[in-house]
Amino acid sequence: MKIDLHLHTHYSEDATTTLKEVVTNAKKRGLDGVAVTDHDTTRGAKILAKQKQLLVIPSIEVSCLQGHVLALGVTEPITPRLSLTETVEKIHQKDGIAVIAHPAVVLKTGLGHKISSASSIDAIEVINAAAFPFFVSNYLSRRLAQRLRLPETAGSDAHHPQEIGKAYTLIDAESNRDDIIESIRRGKTAPFGKPIPWVLRLQRITMNLQTKLRGCQSSKFSI
Repeated sequence: MKIDLHLHTHYSEDATTTLKEVVTNAKKRGLDGVAVTDHDTTRGAKILAKQKQLLVIPSIEVSCLQGHVLALGVTEPITPRLSLTETVEKIHQKDGIAVIAHPAVVLKTGLGHKISSASSIDAIEVINAAAFPFFVSNYLSRRLAQRLRLPETAGSDAHHPQEIGKAYTLIDAESNRDDIIESIRRGKTAPFGKPIPWVLRLQRITMNLQTKLRGCQSSKFSI
C-alpha cells in the first residue's frame, strides 16, 4: 500500500486543499490511500472516509505542549495542549497510533530532542516533503528513529493540492484501516519522498501570507 501519511485539507486554517482535490490528486500520483491529518480536527477526514474512490485513514495532527503528533486512525478529536505523555495516552485510548511529526525540522514545532524511549511513541516521521532544510532535517529524524528503534513513516505534509504524494510510505498491509495501523505499529513500512519544489514552496509562502493578512483584516473589523 502506497500511502501519504500526512496531509491537510481546508479544514486546517493554513491549508487550501478541498476534499475533492485530495481524491483527484492522490489518484493522479498513484497513491492507494492517504491519512488526512488536519490540525486538531477530524471533520474533513470523516467526510472523506465515506467516499469509495480512495482509502482514507481518519487522523489528526495534534498540537501538544511540546510539539506536533500525528494521531493516525482516530475518528474523534484529541484534546490539544496536553503534555506529550498525555497526548499519546489519549491517542492509544482511541485505538490510534502516535507518530511524531517532523521531529527535527527548522521553523516547525519539532519534538526530536524531547523524546525518550519511555515516551510510548509508535513511530517517527522520517521524511517530510515540506521539511526545511530537507536533507538535514530528515537525516536527523531518521537517526532519531534508529536510535529509539521505532518504525519509520513518510508524508508530504501537503497544505495545497500540488504537494500531495511528494512523500509517502509503502506499507505491507491489506487495504483496510486496522491492518494498516497494525502494520505501521509493527514496523512493516518503508518511507520515500522528495522535497516540495521551490516553486510550490514559494506558492505556499504566498498563500500563507494571504491567509494571515485576511485574518488580521477580519480581526480589525470585529473590534
